[in-house]
Amino acid sequence: MKRIALFVITNLAVVLLLSMTARILGVDRWLTAGGLNLGGLLVFAALFGFGGSFISLAMSKWMAKRSVGAVVIENPRDQTERWLVDTVRRQAEKAGIGMPEVAIYQAPEINAFATGMNRNAALVAVSTGLLNSMTADEAEAVLAHEVSHVANGDMVTLSLIQGVVNTFVIFLSRVAGYVVDRMILKNDRGHGIGFFVTSMIAEVILGLLASVIVMWFSRQREYRADAGGASLAGRQKMIAALERLKAAHEPTTLPDGMQAFGISGGGGGLRALLTTHPSLDSRIAALRAATDR
Repeated sequence: MKRIALFVITNLAVVLLLSMTARILGVDRWLTAGGLNLGGLLVFAALFGFGGSFISLAMSKWMAKRSVGAVVIENPRDQTERWLVDTVRRQAEKAGIGMPEVAIYQAPEINAFATGMNRNAALVAVSTGLLNSMTADEAEAVLAHEVSHVANGDMVTLSLIQGVVNTFVIFLSRVAGYVVDRMILKNDRGHGIGFFVTSMIAEVILGLLASVIVMWFSRQREYRADAGGASLAGRQKMIAALERLKAAHEPTTLPDGMQAFGISGGGGGLRALLTTHPSLDSRIAALRAATDR
């Protein structure tokens, strides 16, 4: 899922950059002068943690456009582009949100994503592979799924959750650095190499572990977006779209480093903890179960 993967990667980079800036400016030294100031450290961690998260959110549309080369449809040039814009406009009005920007990007795989910090000024982008491989009904359901993500405020909620986990990552990494530096290496003269190395390594490791929480949240929101897509486009269209994705993606295996970017998601074992999507089988089953009730 490009939307989540890009956000998490950007967030990690921003938080690391902010942390390095704090070290250069001597903020860490101030927080540990005369002992570890836990209250001050927690405030610092919250400011930088939520700051990094919302900076990433503010950059999300720009990053998404640049990373995939998405071209926003300003004036539809053909029937396909006109249908895309009209369909998203109709769904946005039904969902009660402002008209998103609609974009197309060149890619052979069937994919689509929505992002943006404001539900009334979002971006919905689809791949050329989706347009070439799906029927109009299936494509309509995928668009409805993405519009539902926007209407549900998933990116803003994700940013709040990411801000919380960022706060604990920054806080705990510096506590670990302080413990190693003062209690294990017995350094009592400011910050030693133990503090800097330990806190940096801990921040990276804890940041990756915290991503498990974000991925879990993403998987839960997929079920809700599927339900929203079914409401906007029709349940059978949503099921048909997911079955098309299953047929297109499951016969082949994406490289490990690209699993998070695939729209189908899924996986088992440890991989299941780091995927942004539930398996397509479980999503289809959830929609069918809702139909039976």
